[in-house]
Amino acid sequence: MSAPRLEIDLDKIHHNARMLVVLLAERGISVTGVMKAALGSPEIAGALIRAGVRTLGDSHIENIEAMRRTGLPAPMTLMRSPMLSQAHRVVTHADVSFNTELDVISKLSSAAQKARRTHGIVLMVELGDLREGIMPGDLKGTVLDTLRFPNIALRGIGTNLACRSGVSPDARNMSELSALAGSIEAAFGLAVDIVSGGNSANLDWALSGADTGRINDLRLGESILLGRETLHRRQIDGLHTDAITLVAEVIESKVKPSQPWGEMAQNAFGEKSPATDRGPISQTILAVGHQDTDPGGLLPPPGIEVLGASSDHLIADCRCCFSIGSEITFQVNYSALLRSMTSPFVEKVCKGQSGRVPVGATAFPGVLDVVLDAHQSPRSN
Repeated sequence: MSAPRLEIDLDKIHHNARMLVVLLAERGISVTGVMKAALGSPEIAGALIRAGVRTLGDSHIENIEAMRRTGLPAPMTLMRSPMLSQAHRVVTHADVSFNTELDVISKLSSAAQKARRTHGIVLMVELGDLREGIMPGDLKGTVLDTLRFPNIALRGIGTNLACRSGVSPDARNMSELSALAGSIEAAFGLAVDIVSGGNSANLDWALSGADTGRINDLRLGESILLGRETLHRRQIDGLHTDAITLVAEVIESKVKPSQPWGEMAQNAFGEKSPATDRGPISQTILAVGHQDTDPGGLLPPPGIEVLGASSDHLIADCRCCFSIGSEITFQVNYSALLRSMTSPFVEKVCKGQSGRVPVGATAFPGVLDVVLDAHQSPRSN
């Protein structure tokens, strides 16, 4: 088996998803499974669907197209505002998209008319994190204009917190979103079917026993894949944090000084950080680097410390010398997972039965098919 590789335990992912689906169902909230860190993997998507996840969401239409090709039986939501240049693809493959701009909705309307489809819209509202969103005072005007577009169905409203600025979901901003849903219904005489309160950062609030109001959907990715809430990166009780791990191979193992010598300048990534002299160390180099993952997001086993990385080398201090060709397994944070999943040089290996996909589906038919074919074909056990 080649390295570096991501080892993906589908049964652990299914367990994480199922627990969150059940816990949130008790609060009247359904789960949209966020697939952007999974590169449209039908195996992972299958695990989520079997766990009770109702909708699959992604920020890239390419991943949604990849999942569509496998025949996955779930509605698909594009969770980033569509690009004008991709409007036709969006209405063809996504059931719903998140939107903030009337120019984009107009383009989706035109594309939907040509495709003879009705496309669902969720209007995203700005509640303080200052990423995407319509200002609350402008929402009713945007709703009014959206309702005028043919082949467009207003499905609901949503918000996003804790992604750009780290603003925490709480009773105040969630109540505001609920109130906005009610005011739209009262003003326009329509039903707001989806009130999407946010992402994995909402779990502390949603499971605290607080009044959830009109919030009936959360978009969960990291909490399912890595078993952690995203405000403080604490493990969620009962969930696995090692459902996905990165395995790297040792290519050098030598005793070396810990302090570099010579005139010091910037390294390959523009950094200049003097190393601490700790005397001779057992320095191990693994065949993985910035091009494959986020080295700062790797958690090594006990007795191993990651010292640094270049584009294709990871340098570690180990208590003993590893034999050449041996492998070390790291847990990953969300940043490391995201980068590793999209690297064509990292193999993806699935195990477990919870992610079986419909007949005819293929393993990982993601957006990097052409690149992967040129290097290595991902496979599942």
